[in-house]
Amino acid sequence: MSENAVTVCTFDLGREGLPAGAEEVLHIGRGLASDLGVPLHWLVLGDLPEGAPAAAGRYGVAALKQIEDPKLSPAQADAAVKAISSYCEENTPRALILHQTLDARIVAPRVAGRLDKAVVMNGISVETQGENLQIKASAYGGDTRVIYEVGPGPVLAFIANAAVPEPGEGDPITPETLTCDLADVDERIEVLEEAKFDGPRLDDAEIIVSGGRGLGDSDNYALIQQLADAMGGLAGASRPLVDEGWVDSSHQVGLTGRITRPNLYLAVGISGASQHMAGCSAAKTLVAVNRDEEAAIFQHARYGLVGDALEILPELIRVAQETKA
Repeated sequence: MSENAVTVCTFDLGREGLPAGAEEVLHIGRGLASDLGVPLHWLVLGDLPEGAPAAAGRYGVAALKQIEDPKLSPAQADAAVKAISSYCEENTPRALILHQTLDARIVAPRVAGRLDKAVVMNGISVETQGENLQIKASAYGGDTRVIYEVGPGPVLAFIANAAVPEPGEGDPITPETLTCDLADVDERIEVLEEAKFDGPRLDDAEIIVSGGRGLGDSDNYALIQQLADAMGGLAGASRPLVDEGWVDSSHQVGLTGRITRPNLYLAVGISGASQHMAGCSAAKTLVAVNRDEEAAIFQHARYGLVGDALEILPELIRVAQETKA
């Protein structure tokens, strides 16, 4: 039976609170559901995140549905594919929306294949076009944008890289527990050892200071680290610095790096290519330092300083250290 709704799907990946990107895709789903004149549903695989009923109310979710099973806590790929596919076969949502994580990259295309529906990855925005949907997506590593037009029932994975407006008010939604027989699912990939990362993550940082090629030399990246430390934040980097071995990939911000949402993002010597902006455009305040006054980064920045980063950084470090003291 068709539920004639836009469905947002999130999985529990062991993260406390709402899954990363949940609010962004709920915001996207709410807008699409409103345009289509249909309700918004939220499908959660595995344990219900704390705060999900309240968040569902704030984003206008009409139905909060949870599929419980040990194989979904946390969700594994084969189990997630079967659970989502079974749900969609029974309910045929108008569109299925996921936040694009590494796991979603694996799951979304397989779900679309089982359902014989279109799949669009790297989504940025979606609009209605009659009975079809037009999805703007990032392509070629973030260097360009493409628009896909697809029919009803697509699987859409969105990059959560936009600041979400205040969601509004609403009463918490009572979750509905669903069942799905996953007894015959044997995961074909076994994780023998999970990668461990000690210390704070860029994904959760409130303040990020990132450097790019405008620093000129790898030794100058130390200034980025000093400023980040003085401001109580973390140091980030554009992809070229990682490719050239200045820093390791844990510092990379961008479409192929970390997607961040800090209160303050300071971009130093970064041109503002779309690949990098995909990882920082959700910052509440973006400040740019670049010697090229025509650099694209200034189109995105709330505040900008035109000048030599190697002259400006020491002054910023001094002021930050004095303020901290």
